[in-house]
Amino acid sequence: MDVMGEKATLFETGRFVQLGDQHADRDEAGEAAEEARQRLAAEAGDVEAMSVLGAMLLRRGDLDGAEPLLRAATAAGDRAAANNLGVLLHQRGYAEEAAGWWRIAAVAGSAAAAHALGRHHRERGDEPAAEYWLRQAAEQGHTLGAYALADLLEHRGDDGGAERWMRAAAERGHREAAYRLARAYDRKALRTQEAGGDNGVAPSLFEEAEQWYRRAAARGHRRAALHLGAILERRGDLKEAGRWYLTSAKDGEVRAACALGFLLRDAGDTESAAVWWLRAAQEGDGNAANALGALHAERGETQTAERWYRAAMDAGDVNGAYNLGLLCAEQGRTSQAEQWYRRAAYAGHREAANALAILLLQAGDPAGAGPWFSKAAEAGSVDAAFNLGILYAGRGEAGTALRWYERAAAAGHTEAALQVGIARLRDGDERTAERHLRCAAGGGSPEAAYRLATLLDARRPPVRVHELGEPSHDKSECEEWYERAASQGHRRAQVRVGMLAAARGDVVEAARWYREAAEGGSRNGAFNLGLLLAREGSEPEAALWWTRAADAGHGRAALRLALVHARHGELAEGQQWADRAVSLGPVEVSERAARLSDALRQELSA
Repeated sequence: MDVMGEKATLFETGRFVQLGDQHADRDEAGEAAEEARQRLAAEAGDVEAMSVLGAMLLRRGDLDGAEPLLRAATAAGDRAAANNLGVLLHQRGYAEEAAGWWRIAAVAGSAAAAHALGRHHRERGDEPAAEYWLRQAAEQGHTLGAYALADLLEHRGDDGGAERWMRAAAERGHREAAYRLARAYDRKALRTQEAGGDNGVAPSLFEEAEQWYRRAAARGHRRAALHLGAILERRGDLKEAGRWYLTSAKDGEVRAACALGFLLRDAGDTESAAVWWLRAAQEGDGNAANALGALHAERGETQTAERWYRAAMDAGDVNGAYNLGLLCAEQGRTSQAEQWYRRAAYAGHREAANALAILLLQAGDPAGAGPWFSKAAEAGSVDAAFNLGILYAGRGEAGTALRWYERAAAAGHTEAALQVGIARLRDGDERTAERHLRCAAGGGSPEAAYRLATLLDARRPPVRVHELGEPSHDKSECEEWYERAASQGHRRAQVRVGMLAAARGDVVEAARWYREAAEGGSRNGAFNLGLLLAREGSEPEAALWWTRAADAGHGRAALRLALVHARHGELAEGQQWADRAVSLGPVEVSERAARLSDALRQELSA
């Protein structure tokens, strides 16, 4: 599964200094006791206590109680109090006065105040001032300052500076920085791959991205967990991928819930998958809604499937309209299918454009189909490119057809590669033909395997014919391709494999392939099986197969039957089969059959 991660916005504040940067969080009882202690000290004139108590009240939201304490501590020179006074004033809406106190604290060395001041200037569009103060905070080791500085530099296109400070923030535990650093490495790795100058750089960048995704995910970043799950799924680490998807989904990431559903479905647990898809779909995930639609469609629950496809479409997922088209087409609702295909196709769905073109072609509108095939093919649909080849071939435009076949073949389309191979054979370009036939045969095309075998067969030197029962020789490459085609049900290949087996003396193997071809309707297979049986003395069974071949139009089989009947004294039947052989041919068979027919006629009239 692939996922998209939008750039996170800068949402944290980090302006508030809790307890003057001096004390850790305490539980409620301890905090109440601490507050009482600090209050006593503050009333006795302790400046630090005033600052700490003011921070405690500010954190609790008691602005009226905090303000006099913070002002008093600030007047006494406490920089943490000056920063927190700025926070308080900012919360009251006095941004400029807040900035004044932040400046005082920042000049006095408060990194938190420098960060807050930098954020203040950026919110007002003064980027040079923002950079100055954020850099002050970052260089003092302030995590949020480093993150805010990185965000500003990235916005200005300073990728090097942005990466440096984003890494600094991430290393100090900022999970959003870790996530964004991972996204930056991801994008850099993809650009390196696309540029073609990899040399091992892209894999190392992807590894770096994964490590930062992992660190962000471990700190509870749900989108980082989603991306980490996707990386692990692509690698095949499905168990760990599932754990991260689950973590992300539980935190509310709907894309993770959808991805977890697909992972569970692939593992055979469709019920659990449906639960997560439902959760994601109810949150507006169109991909999950489509998955639910497909699940119900497989179960035959077409109304529920249609409802979910519509939900996907309402969520902005154009696949919903395409799937509705498929559903209507399967039910024979052609006009509705066309409507949904058009809707998806106009939205840029290439497979919908291809499906619409097929529908128009089936309805007898090739002129209407052509532009949609072209649109789909130009958008990258391999099937549409192949279909364009068929369309132009039907119009007699062989050159244009071949160009589209070549385009589809280059993208791995098996049948397109076969068509290119056939065309190149016709042109006499055996080298190119062989390359495409190998691609098509490797892709599972029995016809391509047969034609490739025939091409290789024509090149090999003559092989001495073995007598029956002699040791066989090793199989050649062409025979291996014949056998591949034969095992896929190709009748001519089955006959040829039988012939090669017979030539090397393997009678049992030859009979097996002849019989399979004959039972599949091959008249040559039936004729050759008859010859094999006759040589072994099983002439009655041979005659049965010759009869099947002759009834299918095999002239030699008819001539063999005429000779069998003549030899057995069945002259009338012999003459009938001889006359049949004359009509079936080929020429040399017709000539022999005509002589036999004349002889039998003379015998019958004597």
